Amino acid sequence: MSRINQNIFSNIKKQKSLAILIDPDKFDSSSVSQIVKMLPKETNFILVGGSTVDDGDAENCVRALKKAADLPIVLFPGSYRQITNHADALFFMSLLSGDNSEYLIHQQRKSIDRILASKLEIIPTAYILIDGGKLTSVERISQTNAIPQDDLKYILDTVMAGEFMGKSCVYLEAGSGAEFPVSTEIVKAVKALSSMVVIVGGGIRTQKQQQELYEAGADVIVIGTAFEQKINK
Repeated sequence: MSRINQNIFSNIKKQKSLAILIDPDKFDSSSVSQIVKMLPKETNFILVGGSTVDDGDAENCVRALKKAADLPIVLFPGSYRQITNHADALFFMSLLSGDNSEYLIHQQRKSIDRILASKLEIIPTAYILIDGGKLTSVERISQTNAIPQDDLKYILDTVMAGEFMGKSCVYLEAGSGAEFPVSTEIVKAVKALSSMVVIVGGGIRTQKQQQELYEAGADVIVIGTAFEQKINK
């Protein structure tokens, strides 16, 4: 499919990127101007998605953001129902860290009609949950467990399984509101072994943490909860 790995993916490969994650379940369209105004100036694209989102909310969120922000919008869907053609691209994710086939393949299969009817750029992504110190909504919804941070071999084996399946990116996810992010040691090891673009999210709150993760090899940093807290002050 020619739409795979086009402009947005190419840009991600060329530079260190910052993505701000907006959860449609917490999005207020009346505040969209404030949200866009408070985006860090170094933001490269906006992610839209969440674990529990009502039908139509993701599309409404994307529509509002597209009108207010001159940035690419990439879907980060918790289910196939969050897919909308009004975005620019889609992280087409398989949850490889757990044994629930619903999020390994069934949600992906259910999404195909929507994707084929869209013009979305598709970015095949290995999605791997790493323990961030607390039970996250992703674990509850998917009914899977995060991989402990000290089980490096299991993490690396899962990463490489994703690469050999043909994924373009690996998303190392500590979860929304994690007590601590994925460690720099894990990121370094993943970057050294894999040729995939490395995305890291969950529990990242400070510029120092961002910089350390970039230096460890992260290509994309995703900030969600910390940005929500900033706009809700």
